[in-house]
Amino acid sequence: RKARRRYRPSCPCRGALFAQVIVDIANSGVDRLFTYRAEDNIILGQRVLVPFGSGNKPIEGYVLGISESYEGNIALKSIIRPLEPYSVLTHEQIRLAYWIKQSYNCLLVDALRLMIPAQLRRGRVKEKRVRTVKLADGVDPQFIRAGMPKKDGSPKSPKQKEVFDLLSESNAEMSTADICAFIPGASSAIKALIDKGYITEAGRETYRDPYAGRIPPRTMPLTLSAAQADVLEKISAAMDRREGTMLLHGVTGSGKTEVYMQAIAKALDEGGSAIVLVPEISLTPQAMDRFRGRFGEQVAVLHSRLSPGERYDEWRRIRLGKAKVVLGARSAVFAPLENIRLIVVDEEHEQSYSSEMTPRYSAIEVAQKRCKLNGGVLLLGSATPSVTSYFRAKRGRYALLELPERINDLPLPKVDIVDMRQEFAAGNTGIFSGRLYHELKACLDRNEQAILFINRRGYSTFVSCRSCGYVFKCDNCDVSMTYHKIDKLMKCHYCGRTKNIPKVCPECGKPHIKFFGVGTQQVEEQLRDSFPGVKSLRMDMDTTQTRNAHYDILSRFSRGDAQVLIGTQMVAKGLDMPNVSLVGIVAADASLHIPDYRSCERAFQLFTQVAGRAGRANGNGRVVIQTYTPDHPAVVLASRHDYKGFYEYEIAQRRAALFPPYALFVRVLFIHEDQAPLCEAEERFALGLKDAILQALKAQGADERELLFMVWGEAPIKRIDGKYRRQIVLKLARTKHTPKAVDAIYSYSNAHRSDYFCSLELNPGDMF
Repeated sequence: RKARRRYRPSCPCRGALFAQVIVDIANSGVDRLFTYRAEDNIILGQRVLVPFGSGNKPIEGYVLGISESYEGNIALKSIIRPLEPYSVLTHEQIRLAYWIKQSYNCLLVDALRLMIPAQLRRGRVKEKRVRTVKLADGVDPQFIRAGMPKKDGSPKSPKQKEVFDLLSESNAEMSTADICAFIPGASSAIKALIDKGYITEAGRETYRDPYAGRIPPRTMPLTLSAAQADVLEKISAAMDRREGTMLLHGVTGSGKTEVYMQAIAKALDEGGSAIVLVPEISLTPQAMDRFRGRFGEQVAVLHSRLSPGERYDEWRRIRLGKAKVVLGARSAVFAPLENIRLIVVDEEHEQSYSSEMTPRYSAIEVAQKRCKLNGGVLLLGSATPSVTSYFRAKRGRYALLELPERINDLPLPKVDIVDMRQEFAAGNTGIFSGRLYHELKACLDRNEQAILFINRRGYSTFVSCRSCGYVFKCDNCDVSMTYHKIDKLMKCHYCGRTKNIPKVCPECGKPHIKFFGVGTQQVEEQLRDSFPGVKSLRMDMDTTQTRNAHYDILSRFSRGDAQVLIGTQMVAKGLDMPNVSLVGIVAADASLHIPDYRSCERAFQLFTQVAGRAGRANGNGRVVIQTYTPDHPAVVLASRHDYKGFYEYEIAQRRAALFPPYALFVRVLFIHEDQAPLCEAEERFALGLKDAILQALKAQGADERELLFMVWGEAPIKRIDGKYRRQIVLKLARTKHTPKAVDAIYSYSNAHRSDYFCSLELNPGDMF
């Protein structure tokens, strides 16, 4: 009763300010706006502390609306206080959050959380302040110096005199850390001068710099080729119209990055801002050096490998207008920029642009919406565009731009396909074919560099008993374990569980344990055996766990500390190493035979991208693809660098099978520790969902056969981390009726969620 009286308005509601606040609680029961009385210093998008619930517990929230009147007749509580003097959300971000809620069927507060660093919530990180000192106001330096010497003329306190002279000569505020670095042991002298009133202690706010100490040389815009200039002119025209989505199909080494930078320069010159998305964290340091070299301190970086303080400070620099260009991985699409004139999505085909966490958003779709809200241009770039994007460009939904040649007329690398069946028949059971060994030796003899690509980390991909065929699986997951020779352990790449190698098979008791398959560690070992003394670096998930590991490995390779870089798909994208003349794709088949309708597309993209790392400086690039299926279309067309030929082949396959973009897949995933009730919940949900879809189609007069198929049962990976997994997979033909069917799916899902429900995804990144 007392709490209610405390927050009862003492005057009529009209004439006051009222704020519509959503509390920062991820629960569908409170995922709505609550009205609070507000002071006149409250602004839209601000983060505030409000009393919530019957106990009036202070809870953080976001102001999503402000009004001058309130028509209700219940007593209103008042906002306790704002948490920052500025709004953490722009007006455009608030509109974007509502769109995300609707488009990806998530809570509004989950959408809002995408917009701000997690560390900002609940005060887990604060601004960094540096202790500084300066001359006290009104101090006469000459008078102070006159009182410092002894009778013999020597200073009474040499350190104090040094510090005082430094501050008076610079006539500026200086950090105590800088003073102590310049004058070792100056701490006590600083304290003494403060006590005497000669200098005063202050403090200034500073930003944690994720790339401190790395100052790339400034670069100037390069002279564009005729093709680059034509592409830039079309991008500029779209920016002048303030609309459009453009697909830039440029072969590897065609100068797409220079086009990006000159388009960004135009955006900045016109008072706008820009976002550049890259698919891999490994690319961020190299890209950061390029963009900072061109745009200096106007560039901020956002990705998950930053420390909490660095991420918060970079976000704050952007929000306060100190940075106008944002570079980063997927989440950087939510950067709090205003007046966005251009968003670039480099390597737009990459799967990493789709979130695997709720909300399961597509960064490309979000970028497209932000451009629409800001009047900006979305530029998608790739040497191997996704089939869906190229399909849209061919249909006129995107403007198609092309850079068909490498800059300076350099040729694309020559590609050799090695049939590993013939190698085996000739008695070669090693990792390297005769051709790859010969090319590696020639490359190393010329003191050039090579990249060896294999999309499997570890030493061996699985461990098995040769007597009975038993395969060692993770106790928590329905997957085989990978052998890591360096650690002498088997590891699960899903839950992280490890096991020692047993001496005998647990199934048959025989000691015939063998390692099968090849991973990056084994390639590294065989390279050392084949080429003693040749230095190599390995780049995979195991070697890039620590902070700045990506940058350190690539920097060492770029400096020539090693001649060979061995890696997974991290080495396939966007890297520009001028001395690399050879690329070896060690085991192409690991990417070819995955049970997914996109496996051919992804294999072609991977082979083409990694091949493009060779010969970028002098055109003398060579690529060797080792495979047991040399006639596979992805291999043959990648060896010719023939994207258009691949697209025509793949789109025909999709059309015949009614796969996306001609259809839409929907996957609903259920997870729980108890298998029996999980099966019941999934089947009950599936039957109700099917009925809801058919009713939605019938209401539009559509043929029920537009629901092409719907199945449910165990997921391909039946168990992960001790939890059973089941899924519903359905396919809808893409027609004018599809949006209503999707609405029915979302509505049914929202009304029938349970503890067993995990996620719902359209065109999921994988079906496992």
